[in-house]
Amino acid sequence: MKHQLIRNDMNALLIQKVKNADGKASGLSESLDKEKIPFQLISQVNWSEYPYKPDVKFRIAHNSKNILLNYRVEESDIKALCEEDNGKVWEDSCVEFFISFNEDDFYYNIESNCIGKIVVATGVDRYNRVPVPAAVINGIDRWSSLGNLPVENKSGKWELSLVIPVDVFLPSRINTFDGLQAKGNFYKCGDKLKVSHFLSWNPIKNDQPNFHLPQFFGKLVFD
Repeated sequence: MKHQLIRNDMNALLIQKVKNADGKASGLSESLDKEKIPFQLISQVNWSEYPYKPDVKFRIAHNSKNILLNYRVEESDIKALCEEDNGKVWEDSCVEFFISFNEDDFYYNIESNCIGKIVVATGVDRYNRVPVPAAVINGIDRWSSLGNLPVENKSGKWELSLVIPVDVFLPSRINTFDGLQAKGNFYKCGDKLKVSHFLSWNPIKNDQPNFHLPQFFGKLVFD
């Protein structure tokens, strides 16, 4: 199977299983390099009133018990003022991963600013999201090239790695990622940056910026 295909405006991605990843975010980039996991672009400008398009790419794999996610970003305004999990990370330089497994009617949003502060919640739409407990979020290992202290008035490149354990998806009763079918999308935003932007991996057709539209998720197939 190819890593990425286009089918009727829906991207499809094979999430490869890797054997050598040790589950540590700090060394994830090098592990994915060794496994030759390719990058995918987050480059869809879905709303013409927000034309700015920073250079954003991601790659994703799994090792049965963890999703391994690595982002690389280059942008004109790097900011991270949110210093705690389940805060307003979307107002900072932020990358996001939404996923729904099998026939679930709900999805997970996993959002992180550029210093690794994370929001995770579940629900059927953007309203009434149910936050994942802090103890579960604490189990997500994260590493940022910028460190973990607040950042602002910077420009250039940054990199973020997340190791997301299967326990995060407890409502879906998942024991392993092996062979799973899922749908999802990947995003880049920054609601309170100098130039707001709302990019996606899979196209979104909606009048106003809104990432919480699972009908526009792409297909994700776990090896």
